[in-house]
Amino acid sequence: MPETFKAILVSRDAEKKQSVAITDLTEADLMEGDVTVAVEATTVNYKDGLAISGKAPVIRRWPLVPGIDFAGTVISSSHADWRTGDKVILNGWGVGETHFGAYAERTRVKGDWLVPLPQGMSPHDAMAVGTAGYTAMLCVIALERHGIVPERGPVVVTGAAGGVGSVAVSILSSLGYHVIASTGRSGESPYLTDLGASEVISRDELAQPAKPLAKERWAGGVDAVGSHT
Repeated sequence: MPETFKAILVSRDAEKKQSVAITDLTEADLMEGDVTVAVEATTVNYKDGLAISGKAPVIRRWPLVPGIDFAGTVISSSHADWRTGDKVILNGWGVGETHFGAYAERTRVKGDWLVPLPQGMSPHDAMAVGTAGYTAMLCVIALERHGIVPERGPVVVTGAAGGVGSVAVSILSSLGYHVIASTGRSGESPYLTDLGASEVISRDELAQPAKPLAKERWAGGVDAVGSHT
């Protein structure tokens, strides 16, 4: 008997009714790839919640193992860059959307999709940052590339108590920015202040369309919400 492992599998019947189950898979069930990884840690992103609940068309092939990011250890590899025992991270690349993802004890992916786990960081540490942290850092890099430095003025972060927003607040404040955190949850103000926010404002201030030629309030922003902001 082939060795089995646990996985969350999202399926859809002929009437397109979605179902979710914890099931046993074997490596023969995994999708194409040149590296097989033992998944040690993952996250639950907003996109993952949509995929499992079926509230948005995140999943594009059926059945599918969801989960868009993971950290783990290479079990086997035919890719030149990876060897058994290597610690790796993955996020994106359609994993959890069109390719079996992280919500399984094992997964098989293309080696080109993987990056090495940084020295001194555990898989759980990496996933504590996860895709949300990766996205937040991309936002900070984009601000810097556009010349938004602390001396230019305050930076607003919307959805500040969420995953992307929280990490963005923390990174920006540590870099010396005056961070204004926007949230719809007033009870999160102490949390955001602890992260480094200089001010906390209600998202209601940003709920309406801006007036043309209004006075500039911030030098830049990280918008994790969208709409009028």
